[in-house]
Amino acid sequence: MGSKNKLKRFNENENFHNVIQPTREEVVNQKLALKGNWNKTFFKNENPIVLELGCGKGEYTVGLAERYPNKNFIGIDIKGARFWRGAKTAVENSMNNVAFLRTQIELIEHCFAENEVSEIWITFPDPQIKYKRTKHRMTNTQFLQRYKKILAPSGLMHLKTDSEFMHGYTLGLLHGEGHEVLYANHNIYKNEGAPAVVTAIQTFYEKQYLEINKPITYIQFKIK
Repeated sequence: MGSKNKLKRFNENENFHNVIQPTREEVVNQKLALKGNWNKTFFKNENPIVLELGCGKGEYTVGLAERYPNKNFIGIDIKGARFWRGAKTAVENSMNNVAFLRTQIELIEHCFAENEVSEIWITFPDPQIKYKRTKHRMTNTQFLQRYKKILAPSGLMHLKTDSEFMHGYTLGLLHGEGHEVLYANHNIYKNEGAPAVVTAIQTFYEKQYLEINKPITYIQFKIK
């Protein structure tokens, strides 16, 4: 993407009512007024809040919001030029149950209060295969504990990935730490039983993976 395009998208994001872009200092120093008040202040309802972490273009966030108008969806990514597309689509379609938050995933417990979130989706994250990158792996022990802090006690986690490595690593960790695995499948398009929403929404890259018969994996679990 050219720098002119990026600049245009950044400028548009500034004017979208559904895009929140706090500074790192605001988040770290607990100055994000929306923390604990997302429903009251932003969505103005009491519907469950669902997050998509590393939301990219926001395709899943918007797709879920279309299917579940009685839930609130927040796509989170540090790259605003990416989620510009999702934010713009939501604005154009007058979707009031969609927001995008530009921040780092490791700061998530600074952005949401205890029990404020009902579900978290992690869609096609970087598997961070190299050992020295394990601290950035979005389903490692540290990240799971961050998610637990903001999830309701019955909160659901979803991991959808094209990486067999990420699928296997996560499944092993979940079993090893005693978390509750509700559903796991290493090829959701070849096996029956996956929740319909998992196959109903496909990202741009997911469609490309499917064209070359690359298996898509999925795990649904609860953090204990």
